[in-house]
Amino acid sequence: MHFGHVLTALVTPFDAKGNVNFPTLTELIERLIHHGTEGFVITGTTGESPVLSIEEMESIYKHVVSVVNKRVPVIAGTGTNNTKKTIQLTKIAEAQNVDGIMLVSPYYNRPNQQGLYEHFRTVANETTLPIMLYNIPGRCGVLIEAETIIELSKINNIIAVKEASGNLELATTVVANTPDDFYLYSGDDSMTLPMMAIGATGVVSVASHIIGLEMNEMVHSFLEGKTVEAASIHRNMLPIMKGLFMAPSPAPVKAAVRMQGIDVGSVRLPLVDLTEVEKVRLKKIMQEHMNIS
Repeated sequence: MHFGHVLTALVTPFDAKGNVNFPTLTELIERLIHHGTEGFVITGTTGESPVLSIEEMESIYKHVVSVVNKRVPVIAGTGTNNTKKTIQLTKIAEAQNVDGIMLVSPYYNRPNQQGLYEHFRTVANETTLPIMLYNIPGRCGVLIEAETIIELSKINNIIAVKEASGNLELATTVVANTPDDFYLYSGDDSMTLPMMAIGATGVVSVASHIIGLEMNEMVHSFLEGKTVEAASIHRNMLPIMKGLFMAPSPAPVKAAVRMQGIDVGSVRLPLVDLTEVEKVRLKKIMQEHMNIS
């Protein structure tokens, strides 16, 4: 069983003092479920995992699992570039009853393909949770090659990959050479429809914070064979998908969520908020493609 078709890579709200804002996190979860989110990926890149403490991550796991209350799957980002720390976070997430974990490629130390395989295999052997790999060479400096993903798919609890390399040939090779119960998700909103055309299950989305209903409609239209309708939604929403990455994520999506009336606060350093010019540009994009004032 997969995690759903439209998953939201959830932002971590902060209050005015920069602490995790749990009441706002609750509000955001309820809104997103109401707007078509079929699962959450928490404490990932969009959740600013590099600047969260282990204690904060544990608190977020506990809070989100409690609020969601089994309505949709909750997948915890526990991947780091330290295998032992990744196992530690995974066991913490497991103790908080998350439904799965997401493991990003080890960044900065840039392991080779054998190192990647051994890292993921070692973590998988330490948990019973289903695992989603996360392939994002643009942030990590290392690509999980198709052949490595295919080998990892043979491990029982590695059941999915969030594919954000932008390489459709790699994605096609993975889909063609993995079991039917191994699921490929687009890790880039703007690639969702092209990825689904070659066999992706869905998307781990940032844009669903803002256009969740539209993302859900696009994905399910495609799944129902209504490809013309799906393509039309894709074209209409593409400017928003791209606009949400006009600056390092999640600064743009946090600004957009604030524009929609939920104060998720700022980003933590070393990221910074959008400039006033960027905010004006983002608001204009949203006004042109959504029904907001």
